[in-house]
Amino acid sequence: MTNNAPIRWIDGQAPTDISGGTTWGMPFPRGTVPGAEALAVADASGSRVPSQAWPLATWPDGSLKWAGVALPATASPSDSYQVTADGGTTTGTAQPASGSPSVTVTEGSDAVTVDTGVLQMVIGRSGSTLFRSLMRDGREVARDARLVSLVQDDIPEAAGTVGRTAFTGEVTAVVLEQSGPVRAVVRLEGTHRPDNPESGNRNWLPFVVRFYFYANARSVRVVHSFIWDGDAERDFLAGLGMRFTVPLEAELHNRHIRIAGADGGFLAEAVRGLTGLRRDPGAEVRDAQIAGRATPPEGSWNPEVSGRLNLIPAWGDYTLSQLSADGFELRKRTTAGHGWVGISGGTRAGGFCSLSDTRGGLGVGIKDFWQSHPGQLDVRGAVGREASMTAWLFSPEAQPMDLRFYHDGLGQDTFEEQLEGLEITYEDYDPGFGNPTGIARTHELTLFAYDSTPSTESLAADATSASTPALLQATPEYLHSAGVFGDWTPVDRSTPARARLEDRLDFLFDFYAGQVEQRRWYGFWNYGDVMHTYDFDRHVWRYDVGGYAWDNSELSPDLWLWYSYLRSGRADIFRFAEAMTRHTGEVDVYHLGPWKGLGSRHNVLHWGCSAKQLRISTPAYRRFYYYLTADERTGDLLTELVDSDQNFLGLDPVRKVRPDAATYRPNRGALGVGLGTDWGSLAATWLTDWERTGNRRSRDWLLGTMADIGALKYGFLTGEALYDLDKGRFDTGREQISVSHLSAVFGLVEICSELVDLVDDPEFERAWLQYCRLFLATKEEQVAAVGQPLEGIHLTQAHSRLTAYAAARLQDRDLADRAWESFAEGGEHLNHEAAFTLQKIEPPYVLLPVDEAPTVSTNDTAQFGLAVIQNLALVGQYLD
Repeated sequence: MTNNAPIRWIDGQAPTDISGGTTWGMPFPRGTVPGAEALAVADASGSRVPSQAWPLATWPDGSLKWAGVALPATASPSDSYQVTADGGTTTGTAQPASGSPSVTVTEGSDAVTVDTGVLQMVIGRSGSTLFRSLMRDGREVARDARLVSLVQDDIPEAAGTVGRTAFTGEVTAVVLEQSGPVRAVVRLEGTHRPDNPESGNRNWLPFVVRFYFYANARSVRVVHSFIWDGDAERDFLAGLGMRFTVPLEAELHNRHIRIAGADGGFLAEAVRGLTGLRRDPGAEVRDAQIAGRATPPEGSWNPEVSGRLNLIPAWGDYTLSQLSADGFELRKRTTAGHGWVGISGGTRAGGFCSLSDTRGGLGVGIKDFWQSHPGQLDVRGAVGREASMTAWLFSPEAQPMDLRFYHDGLGQDTFEEQLEGLEITYEDYDPGFGNPTGIARTHELTLFAYDSTPSTESLAADATSASTPALLQATPEYLHSAGVFGDWTPVDRSTPARARLEDRLDFLFDFYAGQVEQRRWYGFWNYGDVMHTYDFDRHVWRYDVGGYAWDNSELSPDLWLWYSYLRSGRADIFRFAEAMTRHTGEVDVYHLGPWKGLGSRHNVLHWGCSAKQLRISTPAYRRFYYYLTADERTGDLLTELVDSDQNFLGLDPVRKVRPDAATYRPNRGALGVGLGTDWGSLAATWLTDWERTGNRRSRDWLLGTMADIGALKYGFLTGEALYDLDKGRFDTGREQISVSHLSAVFGLVEICSELVDLVDDPEFERAWLQYCRLFLATKEEQVAAVGQPLEGIHLTQAHSRLTAYAAARLQDRDLADRAWESFAEGGEHLNHEAAFTLQKIEPPYVLLPVDEAPTVSTNDTAQFGLAVIQNLALVGQYLD
């Protein structure tokens, strides 16, 4: 690779300032880059800039496939950048050139100290603080950061007093994951413990906190993840937050509170205000206080004010509470024990607060603050020498978190009764399975270390950067040229037929983005997900009907969104996909307990369905975000799944409908594993782990099972094979044909396409092409090929991409025509209720909108989108 790879800001233009540095991920074509040490970055003028690069994935030949790239903080970011790999000076491990900014890490037996050149943080290796001290140019602006939580053991049906127990996070491990020179990452692990020893010695809510430091940075990114490991029947989380101590030295009138409201507005007040008084201290005094500058010496003021300062109330406590997506409230009081005074309210707060004086202070911003309600920002004790600032990720003023299952089981005690329930509400119920223990949630915060009280304009820019971080990304054209993620092409409107399909894809995304807003699909556990199916009688999504409520990745909306982003480079699609990845990878998946590594099928509650399966937790949905951003938390989620094949021993995913239930006895040497959703998920797991880590077990399990599928008489059409858990191989002796319409719609298509190009296995390719060619073939063709027609053929439109794949590989024009015909014919499930009409054009077949009514199902939308994207990539030339 000698040509420049163009890198652009995802929002179209460079931000005014990058206070904390930036990181992105980018791919390289197979065989072109030997390793990350060869990468260099230049700005729009061609000048070299300091950078750091590290491998995220490699190709089978050992060349670099994906790299994370980091740039330092800067007050003047370039409009664009270029990445080259020409074997020049290394940037992965070498120190930057003389005079370039760098981040340094000092590891001691008791603490880790990180210095960006602007701020310094001291992190203790254990104890109740996340960091001991945060300094700006050697002056402390915050200390003793802690995780805090509140829990109560009941939610009374009638008004009454319920006691709350306070907990504080206890750090048990500190790991330095990166040490510079441009980017350093420190990972902390721990659990919450009760503040009062009389409350017992319980440890719960295990957490991981990462601090991200960049050379020259004045801010620190924080990623906080926790796992819910409580008892839903008696543990009601009533508060979860991060608390900081802020030292204050200046006079009360030179201490400043700044809290972001809605639409860029700010509350900007001093602890002791000097404006609006009956007597005027002087314009110079007032102007200085409003601007956050040190006021002139008191001796120069109007003595009618300076002599009565003690009679002006000082406001030490402030609170902003955002209890819903549509409203926040601001209030303040002088001190504890005195009444609150309302300030104002609004719709959606920016999720930012700062407390500072003339010597500096701390700012805290929370990403997706109002979207993840209920949230809260508190300042307490600003009249003293030490104040506290708490960023509540779950507000203590909200109704406590109630994760109990939503019904009593309705008498569904046997599989037969549960299958009857499935027939009426589409809910797969099983007693005890609607359990949230093991789900997780991740939040992102940014800490700003100030050397004075910044201007409101500067604070507004910081609030924006915390809520919507600037991101660099490669262009769609470059991503496509690198040959990653299978069959897709950049957006192409070069012909009327293509333009109509592109319009349809835009319409569907815009519609769902609008539904998130219209239906208020926000909240602590909900943000990032969408609903499954619409109720046209009530004109609402079926939020309360069993398996029709939250979608939980059913039929791959995650893939639809990520491929839509890859093709378009649109920032709004990226952030929609990002929110979904954060949600589905954390909330819809178990991270500890007996179902660790499994996800829950669609339900009224994200964890409610008894179908705990790999098709929801599959890395096929998460790896996009990991590779495009180098996000370490997503890397954790991928690592969690490496041994997910062990789950088949403890829980049979088809236990209620297994045709051989009378004789099937799972054991380590013979586990029934489906060749569709199950193996597709395992293949994604092994492929991702092999590329990320070089793990030979993952490589061998992947290549071995591929060979076994190729050796089966009917290949993928076999449906299920017996899997040896210790050898990672299938028994190739099974001779049966069992086809499901769900097998290929949870990432199997995308993974198999990549594997065929990645690995030379002719028999596996033959088996996959057979499946693709026959799934929508005529009954006569199926009988001629395998001796019988295939049963269970549904989702015709979604599976048209299988025919398109076979057509492209075999260069078969007749199959290509059949793919487009099947795509059009498959619109029968998108009927008039779904607000589509099927209109035949000579050629092609396209779907046109009738109105803005909801589609009948998210499943239909996601699979329609994927069918369009992949059909265009594979047989688009026959559409024109």
